[in-house]
Amino acid sequence: MVDAFLKYLEFEKRYSKHTISSYRNDLAGFTAYLQSTYESNQPEQATYPMIRSWILTLVEEDMVPKSINRKIACLRSFYHFLLKKEYLSKDPTLKLRALKVKKSLPVFVEENALVSLLDKPESDDFDGFRKKLILELLYGTGIRLSELIGLKETDINIYQKSIKVLGKGNKERIIPINDSLYELIKTYNTKKKNEAFGNLSDSLIVTNEGKQSYPMFIYRVVRSYLDDEKIHLDKKSPHVLRHTFATHLLNKGADLNAIKDLLGHSSLAATQVYTHNSIEKLKTIFDQAHPKS
Repeated sequence: MVDAFLKYLEFEKRYSKHTISSYRNDLAGFTAYLQSTYESNQPEQATYPMIRSWILTLVEEDMVPKSINRKIACLRSFYHFLLKKEYLSKDPTLKLRALKVKKSLPVFVEENALVSLLDKPESDDFDGFRKKLILELLYGTGIRLSELIGLKETDINIYQKSIKVLGKGNKERIIPINDSLYELIKTYNTKKKNEAFGNLSDSLIVTNEGKQSYPMFIYRVVRSYLDDEKIHLDKKSPHVLRHTFATHLLNKGADLNAIKDLLGHSSLAATQVYTHNSIEKLKTIFDQAHPKS
């Protein structure tokens, strides 16, 4: 049933490879717990007390609430699937409650520091243009890491100067690109065609072997930029540039609904977190400027 569930997520729900891999690991961990504690290797037959016992074990092991909540979400999806297939008559996760997660503000790069990064000179070879394009795409469009990896050459619309992105839930969205990013893409593609590896992939961003890029490849490029002495961040990931994109747009007066559509959020609640950064900035200005602050 676990295999059937994972295939359902892949082919019917169109979940990303990363999500499916995470759910596979979560269910494997749950199955291992059932085997060691209850001598059962069938998670489809688990009861609410068994599931709750596993969650409490994870809490006692000091696993962060966010990770535990993902495992709870995985189990809910799994048992919902079993109910749908009429394998079960009752959902054992019905009483489960998600753990409280401490909310933190999105980490972003200050505008002046990021402009300096974008102006940082790179070599004129293929690798130099690729590094520059990765950074410009993440910051210039706000796309996710998985969306960048999945971006194809055919997703670039040369007439509308836009890119077509396949986001979460297999939802497509169109994002405009500025002239400089468009010219960078054109030059990069020219450089790529001159490389010896040939057309091994239709992906926009490829490795030195001409194959589709992968998460750690993108991470290394982003970190090489964010390790700059002007950037004082503990977190240095591609997602930071997505947060930076949204925060800078909001600070410049962009409509929240427009930012929601650009980011591919399903609800406005997910986008509203960026308003807190703007409020914090206003508080700083107020404290510095108001006579009675």
